[in-house]
Amino acid sequence: MYKNYRYSELHEKSSKVGIVFDVMVTGVTGAGKSTTLNALFQKEVSKVGRGVEPETMTLDSYKLNDSFRLWDTPGLGDGKQKDKEHAKKLIDLLYKDYEIENKTHGFIDLVLVIIEGSNRDMGTTYKLLNEIIVPNFQKDRIFVAINQADVAMKGRHWDFDNKKPMVKLKSFLEDQASSIQRRVKEATGVDIIRPIYYSAEYDY
Repeated sequence: MYKNYRYSELHEKSSKVGIVFDVMVTGVTGAGKSTTLNALFQKEVSKVGRGVEPETMTLDSYKLNDSFRLWDTPGLGDGKQKDKEHAKKLIDLLYKDYEIENKTHGFIDLVLVIIEGSNRDMGTTYKLLNEIIVPNFQKDRIFVAINQADVAMKGRHWDFDNKKPMVKLKSFLEDQASSIQRRVKEATGVDIIRPIYYSAEYDY
């Protein structure tokens, strides 16, 4: 882990010609990583899984522009053997580095962990956070985002006309964000940045 990584290095890296800011996008299978990427790019760059088989089984990268790149990674939750293989790919990517001007930099600048709002597989989500991401990356460069806010309460209390949560759902999502932050702290001793929530499907 690059413990001496400073935000000044982000600026230094991004200001150099040809150096790309890299973000790893990860989460359990079905959390909506591909949908999120498509929403960010405002077009289909990553195929969205609609059946029982996950679409992302390899590491795929997508450039938003010449200086910003997102890495779509395999999700956990596909069985013990597959999860073991995927976990190794994730950790290898987190420790990937490069050298420029005699200085070693971590390849990945930020990690975005996407969580499914309906909480179908939180056990695997906490395994991803507590055993793979948090121990191997700096806490101030880990961002957790709760996707599918519209179905967090099975579609209830979502304002479909205005595409946003009503008061009761918003309170539920706030509690969920606090719970995730607290449970990661209890398991790892690390205070991660408070999770945000959104809906890639409804552009919220």
